[in-house]
Amino acid sequence: MSGVPGRTPPRLLAQAAASSVAPAPPARAAPRAGTLPTPALGVAIESLVTEDEEPVDNVLSEKQQRLLTEPLYSSWAGPGGGRPFLAAANVGVFPVPRNPAIVPDMFLSLDVRSRAHLWETTHRSYFVWEFGKPPDLVVEIVSNRKGGEVERKRRRYAQMGVRYYVIYDPWHVVMGDDLRVYRLSGGRYERQAALRFPEFGLGLVQWEGEFEDERGPWLRWADEHGVLIPTGKEKAAQADARAEQQQRRADRLEALLRRAGIDPEQE
Repeated sequence: MSGVPGRTPPRLLAQAAASSVAPAPPARAAPRAGTLPTPALGVAIESLVTEDEEPVDNVLSEKQQRLLTEPLYSSWAGPGGGRPFLAAANVGVFPVPRNPAIVPDMFLSLDVRSRAHLWETTHRSYFVWEFGKPPDLVVEIVSNRKGGEVERKRRRYAQMGVRYYVIYDPWHVVMGDDLRVYRLSGGRYERQAALRFPEFGLGLVQWEGEFEDERGPWLRWADEHGVLIPTGKEKAAQADARAEQQQRRADRLEALLRRAGIDPEQE
């Protein structure tokens, strides 16, 4: 999972062990890289472990994950054309109806909607066969050498068909650079220099600033022009600043009119 050195890495959800739980379907041959697997017929989604009831890693991890999801809902217009999207953090993704899931720090999936009645077991995770596609982008943030972000997870996301894979390692735990972006090509990931995703109208930026009273380096979204996508709090502050500026202009105009002998309130 994401965060500072020593933090628990992204975990895979535990295998269902209780004898009362219906067994997972028998293992099948892995799908070709970049292709969607066909789910087993008659699988009981209730048998899948959608959460392990353990808390998310730590405060910094939770903040960084939320900073990659909340602004998309509060300030991003989406990929255009009224297309819906789903952004989530620390949620299990099941490429096939079999335990365990893989749990990205954050993922973005376009042209899908969150299910109704999220408290139901069948709606608690991202089941690829239910949504009809894998996530379009996954972000993993490195905290130690046990997460497998560079090799193991990269192979698994490629096999799943995730179009973009982002690794953020601000403390250089497993990489010599802070940020790597991979794009799926021919079933394999190729590294790209640009931190832009033109199909989405999004980009990533490394930002030094304060988020929820915590100052430090953060990974954030920008729009297609490189403008930072604000959080809901930042958006409200910007609106207040614009309103205050407009009020000052109105006050100056009123003062000028009065000096000219004109009562601005008189019709």
